[in-house]
Amino acid sequence: MVRRRSRSRDWGPPLCNSGSGRRRSCFGEVEQRLLLLPLNMAAAAAGETEAPSSSSSSSVPVLFCFSVFARPSSVPRGSGYEALIQKFLSLYGDQLDMHRKFVVQLFSEEWSQYVDLPKGFLVAERCKVRLVPLQIQITTLGNLTPSSTVFFCCDMQERFRPAIKYFGDIISVGQRLLQGARILGIPVIVTEQYPKGLGSTVQEIDLTGAKLVLPKTKFSMVLPEVEAALAEIPGVRSVVLFGVETHVCIQQTALELIGRGLEVHIVADATSSRSMMDRMFALERLARTGIIVTTSEAILLQLIADKDHPKFKEIQNLIKYIEGMGRLWIQVFPSPRFLFSMIRA
Repeated sequence: MVRRRSRSRDWGPPLCNSGSGRRRSCFGEVEQRLLLLPLNMAAAAAGETEAPSSSSSSSVPVLFCFSVFARPSSVPRGSGYEALIQKFLSLYGDQLDMHRKFVVQLFSEEWSQYVDLPKGFLVAERCKVRLVPLQIQITTLGNLTPSSTVFFCCDMQERFRPAIKYFGDIISVGQRLLQGARILGIPVIVTEQYPKGLGSTVQEIDLTGAKLVLPKTKFSMVLPEVEAALAEIPGVRSVVLFGVETHVCIQQTALELIGRGLEVHIVADATSSRSMMDRMFALERLARTGIIVTTSEAILLQLIADKDHPKFKEIQNLIKYIEGMGRLWIQVFPSPRFLFSMIRA
């Protein structure tokens, strides 16, 4: 009689015998590997990892499980963690919430259950993996350090001058933010919305030292060139975002950035719209999604963090100038009286 192999054994990893006779997984020590970036960023990182050599390019069957689904597929022999993520995206991309955090697990024959993917795992034989969403609520603390921060200056262009409320104020505050970025060595990325028709960045804003100045037609600043520039900045975690318009380009940029796992700080006194109603509701919506709505002074002081910081005096001089900019009323969450007055206006 032919003995039929169990399904779990077919898809489980091979086992080895240790010197003591104890059976253990051939993949070695299991180390928890949490996918603490949204899946699309993990897939983008795949290009930085090893590719299977041509000598080991034969495919290996892998069963990819997610939720109640189990879909057999294959990957090249020697594929690693990122290749598995890419395959999960291709199989289940339309069902995955990119804002969630996930853990990748491997079915262990030794334990007869799933375990977190071993460190340095490479696909050598048929196996079974699954993607599990984490239920942990990850709190955004909003800490800023120069080494992990980048500034985004969005569409501060000449043709917007007559239309945007308090445009002169946000230009002045934006210029001081860029000065602060240069003092602290923080990279700056600048975009210009359809400059052929809307003009270049206003002359008052000095773009000296900007890492990237890019024309665009998309409302969001998150373009392939911008993503490539971010990938070149080691350890970037936070984006300080300002410019126009709050409810269009700023809002769409912020939402895309948090969807990529970055923490976003919107500088309320350096962003505006043609309509104050649009501005206020946009800031309220963004704050509710976990984006940090703050001020230029708070940003600059948080970046130096200490009066004994060697650049404190230079930053203090910038703040003294910004304190004189008081015409832009920064009310993030409008009161009913304010809304009524805006509607009547």
